[in-house]
Amino acid sequence: MAIAKKSKAKTKVKAKPSKIKKTAPKKSPRKKTRASPSKIKAVVRKAKKAVTRTAARVSAAARKVEKAVVRTIAKKPAPKKKQQIVGEGDYAAGRKFLEDQAGFVKDNHDKIPELGRQAQQALDGPEGDSIRAAEQEARDRSTIE
Repeated sequence: MAIAKKSKAKTKVKAKPSKIKKTAPKKSPRKKTRASPSKIKAVVRKAKKAVTRTAARVSAAARKVEKAVVRTIAKKPAPKKKQQIVGEGDYAAGRKFLEDQAGFVKDNHDKIPELGRQAQQALDGPEGDSIRAAEQEARDRSTIE
């Protein structure tokens, strides 16, 4: 009879982490050294350039804003539409009629007496009846009933 041997498996025991604190290596104190004058000048030059570039950007933005404000102020407001009155109270038509009459008198000042004589002769002549009929028709149309 064969007896099977049982092998004992070795169990590994985990070690507990040690409670030893690890410390950083001590740094030696730095000696305070002065930068060379050439390095200082280089840093100053770079700083001046940065400031100049920033100022240029700011001034360019300010100019753009200023132009926009000037354009806005310079714009004229849209003209208001005039309400046109049509009929008896049509002021524009009355003004134009008076201007035309004044212009006619000014242009034909010397000819007006002759034009009056010609109109009188037309009324006395063969076309006088048609002129009087047209005048009466115009009066009838313009009378308010």
